[in-house]
Amino acid sequence: MRVLVVEDERVLADAIATGLRREALAVDVAYDGAGALERAGVNEYDVIVLDRDLPRVHGDDVCKQLVTQRYPARIIMLTAAGELDDKVEGLSIGADDYLAKPFAFAELIARVRALGRRAAAPLPPVLERAGITFDPARREVARDGRAIELTRKEFAVLEVLLSADGAVVSSEQLLEKAWDEHIDPFTNVVRVTMMTLRKKLGDPPVIETVPGVGYRL
Repeated sequence: MRVLVVEDERVLADAIATGLRREALAVDVAYDGAGALERAGVNEYDVIVLDRDLPRVHGDDVCKQLVTQRYPARIIMLTAAGELDDKVEGLSIGADDYLAKPFAFAELIARVRALGRRAAAPLPPVLERAGITFDPARREVARDGRAIELTRKEFAVLEVLLSADGAVVSSEQLLEKAWDEHIDPFTNVVRVTMMTLRKKLGDPPVIETVPGVGYRL
C-alpha cells in the first residue's frame, strides 16, 4: 500500500512517515498543499493522510480538488480541528475519515489500513493463497502453518502479490506500491527482494516469473 502524508509540521510529518514505514507501507511526504497536489499528479496513492491547515494550498482545497478529479485515493484528515462541526465539514467536502490530534498511532494505522482496503477491490482481512496465510494487522505470515519472518519490504511485496489474486504484477507496479518516490526505477531492488522472499517462503516455489511481464503468486 502506498500512502502520502501531508503535514506542514515537519517533525510530526516525518514521525508519521517513519511509523507507517515500520508497518511495511510505502510512504511519501509533502509539507504543504501544493506539494501534495504535485505528488498526487505523478504518483498513485491508496491513502492520503491530510492535515487541513496547510500553507500554499489549504488542506480543504487539496481535498476538494482531488475529489473533483476523481482521484482514487482515500483521504483521512488528521488535524487539530477536532470539534464536531469541524469533522462534519471535513467529511462533507470529501474526506473519507477524520482523526483529531492528538491521536493514538495504533488507531491511525488501523484507519489507514481500513481505508486502503476500501481504495482497492474488497479483500478479506486475512489473505490466503497457495498455503500462505497473510495477516497485515498482526504482521504475521505463515506457509502451511509454519511462521515466516519477513523484512518490511518483503512483507509489502508479498501483500501486493497476494492482493493481485493470481494476476501478474509487473516490476513497475511493485515499485509503485511497495517503495516510495525516492527509489531508482532502474535499480534491481525488486529482483533482489523477490529472491529473498522466495527463499523464505520455501519449496515448492509459489512465486512465478512471467518473462518480460512480471511476477505471479
